[in-house]
Formats: sequence, structure tokens, C-alpha cells
Amino acid sequence: MTEQITKTYHTIGEVSKMIEIPISVIRYWEKEFDILKPEKTEKGTRKFSQKDIQNLQLIHHLLKEKGFTIQGANDKINNDSDTDKHAEILDSLKRVRDFLAELSKNL
Repeated sequence: MTEQITKTYHTIGEVSKMIEIPISVIRYWEKEFDILKPEKTEKGTRKFSQKDIQNLQLIHHLLKEKGFTIQGANDKINNDSDTDKHAEILDSLKRVRDFLAELSKNL
């Protein structure tokens, strides 16, 4: 049985494809949301951790799916003590949805 190797960090391009949002939007959200602080190399290349990706997914969910404004999403994130739990749950639900879509496609 082979183990799946997961990367510790992802590039902005990889994250853009994962979440299906343009790179420019990720850069903009990085300026607007304090929870987005990806590490940067000496050359300025962003390195997104799994936590950064979960935060981006949460922001995407609040803005695009729930219809929050940027200020409203910021307020929700900053005032909600369960933000981490919400991000994890959202990530899990998206994995289940993707699995079910793949399963349905293969039937």
C-alpha cells in the first residue's frame, strides 16, 4: 500500500487551482484579511500552509457562497471564536462533496 505524500507548502498557483479563484484575488484577500499571512521566501514567493488554504476556503465561502462583504467577513472571522472549527468542517464537507461527485460520475 502506498502512502500519499502531502506537501507542507503550496505555491499561489497551486492554491489558485485548488480553490478555483484567480491569483490576483488571493493577493487582494491577503491585503484585506489579517488571518492570511503566508510565509514568503527571500525572493517574496508565497508559501501557503494547509492552515492558509483553510482560511482562504473560509473567506471564499463567506464572500462567494454566503454573500458577505469583505468587512462583514472580516467581522465574522474576528468575532467568531469557532472560526477554526468552521474552516475544518467546510474543508471536510468539500472533500465529501468531491468524493460523491466522483463516485456519481463513475456509476
